[in-house]
Amino acid sequence: MTEVETKKQYQNYTKPSWAPPSWLFGPVWAVLYVIIAISFGYVGYFFLVGAIPGLVALPFLLNLIANVAYSPIQFQLHNFKLATVDVFLILITLIWAMAAIHSYASWISIVNIPYLAWVCFASGLQITVMMLNRAE
Repeated sequence: MTEVETKKQYQNYTKPSWAPPSWLFGPVWAVLYVIIAISFGYVGYFFLVGAIPGLVALPFLLNLIANVAYSPIQFQLHNFKLATVDVFLILITLIWAMAAIHSYASWISIVNIPYLAWVCFASGLQITVMMLNRAE
């Protein structure tokens, strides 16, 4: 599904008055993906050189999987409930990841605070959108 199709679909959902406009998601995610690429990339590097154990890297991998799964679940399967579960998996694995890496590289936890803030906001938005569109 293209970004244009995703935006159009998002515009057709019943949303709360506090929902951001569809054009905002692209710039926000562009910044977040830079943060994710750099910080998660370092985690992968630290794991590969043996600087961190696999259990520290695991929540980062699970977070990436859940993050990639969200758009197809929401916009192709049109499954609001599963997308809500997925966004909470993103939130839980991100908190776990930030806690797990903190004692090894605290800067990774710190730079992911904007990602955490957005995912918290997105979790609330997803629950609300799911409830407002449950008849669809």
